[in-house]
Amino acid sequence: MKKSFAMVIVFLLAVLAACGGSDEGSDQKGEELTIGVIPSQTEGEMQGAMDKLQEKLSKELDREVKIDTYPDYNGVVEAMNYEKIDMAFFGPLTYVIAHEKSGAEAIITQLVDGEPFYHSYIITHNDNPYESLEDLLKESKEVDFAFGDPNSTSGSLIPSIELKDRNVYTDKDNHEFKTVRFTGSHDATSLAVQNKQVTAGAVDSAIYNQLVEAGTVDGDQLKVIWESDKLFQYPWAVNKGMDEETKKKLQEVFVGIEDEEILDAFGASGFTEASNEDYESIRKAAIKQGVIEE
Repeated sequence: MKKSFAMVIVFLLAVLAACGGSDEGSDQKGEELTIGVIPSQTEGEMQGAMDKLQEKLSKELDREVKIDTYPDYNGVVEAMNYEKIDMAFFGPLTYVIAHEKSGAEAIITQLVDGEPFYHSYIITHNDNPYESLEDLLKESKEVDFAFGDPNSTSGSLIPSIELKDRNVYTDKDNHEFKTVRFTGSHDATSLAVQNKQVTAGAVDSAIYNQLVEAGTVDGDQLKVIWESDKLFQYPWAVNKGMDEETKKKLQEVFVGIEDEEILDAFGASGFTEASNEDYESIRKAAIKQGVIEE
């Protein structure tokens, strides 16, 4: 009798333990969802939009959402790598690096004029005589050139490959320019060219066009002298452990965003679904530059 009673107690404890484990797993919706954002523009320009996005996601997901804008691209990659964030807004290159390091998965990208593509531009001041990249490179020894963040796709990776193929650039310390600098962001590069602090610079086409439209830079003072092939737009990626239900809900929420302030912060006209395969060309470019291993 005592033995039977003891077995019943053990059974009940096992059932209670199992129920407790199930409750813990189902409580995920109550946990804070953390998101890291790269500085596509200066932090002050994005803060209002990030506050609105944070509020919208919190309401739609029925859980607390916290969005932090990081000071540089690498910081977001490392935050994902060390599981400090659940989701991130990456540049294509930083996404490829994060995917290689931690298995980050692209689920959303932005649209610009209805298309999920953008370009790398090289711009110069209208007062300069250069009408093409060829014109600029003929006088490379007189050129002060600016990239954006070292981990930017359009502000560094793609233009550096182009300049390397033209035998004028290997890295910051090995090149044929007068000087080379990294400004840290696309708006900083655009303003540096406008203010004649540098001769030319590489920028994201969508952000550049948005800066001109907003009057942050004066389009009449600047001109585009080189444009890359199409690049797939910036992804929003989640960590490899995120459940399918949350990923689907995030996709639904982002695709439904129509708030102009949020869209303008990313130079976007909307959002659409994305996948890792969309960034294969960027992965190949990163391998070519030795940023990641094949």
